[in-house]
Amino acid sequence: MIVVFSVWHNMFHLPLGVGEKVLRPLLIYVFLVAMLRIVGKRELGQANTLDLVVLLLVANAVQNGIIGDDLSVTGAALGAVTLFAVNETFNRATYSLPWFSRLVEGEPTVLIRDGKPVRTTLRHAAISLDELRSIARRQGFDRLEEVDKAILETNGVVTMFRKDEPHRYHEAEPGGPRVGKHRRAHR
Repeated sequence: MIVVFSVWHNMFHLPLGVGEKVLRPLLIYVFLVAMLRIVGKRELGQANTLDLVVLLLVANAVQNGIIGDDLSVTGAALGAVTLFAVNETFNRATYSLPWFSRLVEGEPTVLIRDGKPVRTTLRHAAISLDELRSIARRQGFDRLEEVDKAILETNGVVTMFRKDEPHRYHEAEPGGPRVGKHRRAHR
């Protein structure tokens, strides 16, 4: 009976205070959002093997920062609830507050303007001409010269337009919705 109680106690006893268990994942979350924003939006849509390795190692590196000395089920659940709550709060804030969305997600970036690659933007986004050609081929363009405008969206997707088509995302919403999000019109 004592052994069973000891096992249950070890699994659910919270050696750290609740405040610390909430603060740790909150700080790590904000840190990671800031780092991903600094690294750039290219990482989101065009992740390669090196990017995947970095993400796995970062996950391992920040684990102790989130859990501290706490290995309890209660601590893990509290940390997870905090991460879900912070994530939902950030999602709702980016939906509701355009300034917060720009701060966290950035702005779309023009990669090709008037049929010509914008080399400084490509260099800043770390997208080579070969990679841009590959993206163009996946979207049905044989050559970059056929692309009038290419935009690196805030979610990492590259949107390309032909010379003869309007630079809109969707007929129903000039200016277009973000991929995966519905956004209220600016007032």
